[in-house]
Amino acid sequence: MVDEGSDGVQTVGERLRVAREAQGLSLEEVAARTRIPTRHLESLELSDWSRLPAPTYSIGFAKSYASVVGLDRTQIGEDLRSEMGGTRLTSTETQVFEPVDPARVMPRWLVVAAVLAVLAVVAGLLFARQQSLSEDDEPVAAAAPAAGEPAATPPSQPAPAPAPAATGPVVLTANEPVWIQITERGGGTLFQGELATGQTYQVPATATAPLLRTGKPEALRITVGTAAAPAVGPAATTVRDVSLLGPDLMRGPAAAPNL
Repeated sequence: MVDEGSDGVQTVGERLRVAREAQGLSLEEVAARTRIPTRHLESLELSDWSRLPAPTYSIGFAKSYASVVGLDRTQIGEDLRSEMGGTRLTSTETQVFEPVDPARVMPRWLVVAAVLAVLAVVAGLLFARQQSLSEDDEPVAAAAPAAGEPAATPPSQPAPAPAPAATGPVVLTANEPVWIQITERGGGTLFQGELATGQTYQVPATATAPLLRTGKPEALRITVGTAAAPAVGPAATTVRDVSLLGPDLMRGPAAAPNL
């Protein structure tokens, strides 16, 4: 286990440790933000490759660690690749985010069934609305007024039926690396960790009162079905207890107060 190379240059692990200590973070706090086991973070700091998984995953761990402590994740990944052998890996780097409580994760078939059920309901509402509009458009023959009688005032057209409200799964997409926490009101944590750029998190369909907390609301794009929800708060502001129910999100921040 080595902290510095033979030429006196700091290793990737030493640079990560120094940056962490400069921010006053413990290994446990970094583990909570990255969702990487503490023992892997410790092995990274000590350059102990024998206790780490395959190089592809180890490089991914180091880049996530770098994002938390403010280092260049791309440079850290390249430097660690050189330290671990100098061979550029061709496999695609994958970061795995597991839910805090695996027992709360719905089976895949149940998620698919729920999505199909929602789509069926939306299709039914659209079909019913189309049928209603078609009936309203049928011409009605008006009786000609008798001589001397004023012409009848044509009946007013009924107002068009309102468009169905946005429905469907609530999905959070990261426009840039962002830490989020999703909890159930009065219950436990559904998810806590950092989303990488382009990564998504779908709120479980079984959640009854899911709440969002984040310090970078501008880094999130939230959709309800196919509809984009308004921003949940101003940029660079920590928001707490923001309701992630579809109707609340579509009404904007006024319907999802920060407590």
